[in-house]
Amino acid sequence: MVKIDMSLFIQIANFLFLIWAMNRVVYKPVRQMLAQRNAKISGLENTIAVSEEGVTAKDEAMRAGMKAAREKGLKEKEQLEAQARQAESELIEKINEKARMDLEQMRDKIVSEAQDARQALQREIDRFADDICVKILGRAVS
Repeated sequence: MVKIDMSLFIQIANFLFLIWAMNRVVYKPVRQMLAQRNAKISGLENTIAVSEEGVTAKDEAMRAGMKAAREKGLKEKEQLEAQARQAESELIEKINEKARMDLEQMRDKIVSEAQDARQALQREIDRFADDICVKILGRAVS
């Protein structure tokens, strides 16, 4: 059986002292390191969450910027195409006008040359008639 004497109280005191010493030397530093680790992990998790939000925001901003750039590029392309169509129609109009003018000049030139040829033939018609009569009749007609 257990005897209650002074050694029991010394053992209890020794046990309480060792618990207190272990708490001060081992348990508190370990708990502090665990608390620091938990704080660091939660800080890193917060940083990760903030970074993910930042990345998401930047991604959305980039997508919006790309969309705006595409729309702007499409509008500029349409404007350039419209300008090109207008320039093309103006150029075609100028070419058609020049072709009409050239055609009219050629017609005028042909009419002028035909009139000159007619006048030249009218001047020589009597000589041609005399030459034909000589060939047909075989003699000169006076």
